[in-house]
Amino acid sequence: MVLYVLPVSEMHIREPGLVVVDVAAADDVTALAFERMLAGRWATVTAESTTRDPGQPGVRLRCYLDPRQELTAGS
Repeated sequence: MVLYVLPVSEMHIREPGLVVVDVAAADDVTALAFERMLAGRWATVTAESTTRDPGQPGVRLRCYLDPRQELTAGS
């Protein structure tokens, strides 16, 4: 159960169209696989690792993406 989500501030998103994606997953492999799927489609700033909340199951990951910059096969 996720009890809270970290706040998003203007420092995280400087202009309209950018997205912050918070992922909660059972394990590192699942969270990072989801992040790779996003990065394969859109310009994405990926996380280096997941985090764990003490006393809570699973892992968390935050990444940033720009859906205006869809990747193509040639990029």
